[in-house]
Amino acid sequence: MMVVGSTLDDVVAATTVDKEAIKEEEKKEKSQKESFSGQKLHKKILDKGKPDDVMPGHKGKEKLPTVPLSGMLNKSGGKVRLTFKLELDQVWIGTKDRTDKLPLGSIKAVVSEKIDGQEEYSMMGLQLGPTEASRYWVYWVPSQYVEAIKDAILGKWQYF
Repeated sequence: MMVVGSTLDDVVAATTVDKEAIKEEEKKEKSQKESFSGQKLHKKILDKGKPDDVMPGHKGKEKLPTVPLSGMLNKSGGKVRLTFKLELDQVWIGTKDRTDKLPLGSIKAVVSEKIDGQEEYSMMGLQLGPTEASRYWVYWVPSQYVEAIKDAILGKWQYF
């Protein structure tokens, strides 16, 4: 907006952007974002505690095991098993009621976060649609497999 009678210095001062102020604003926004573990939806499942039959977890990194990942929970607290059928380009999400066979290409993104106080386990969201509401959440994923799961689903990035 220009005001009649403004000097050239006033116009230039109004149009310049303070980069320091923008960086500080971005930092504030990031710090204000609540961790997944603290959100009501996730806290309800995490407060139930670690399932008895969950696979052992640790803080390192490992390749995907040849057996299905089992003992995890979904957002309704039901048991979940993840089976990676890489030869078919599919991940199978098995519950006691059904098994969904998802093509790896249908998963848009994978988000994860270590569980507060239990860093050897993570929670993971598989983005099945265009919005955050379409994430399929899996809790108590052994942290050593998180990167391998992301690589299997999204593909490895190669730097040339």
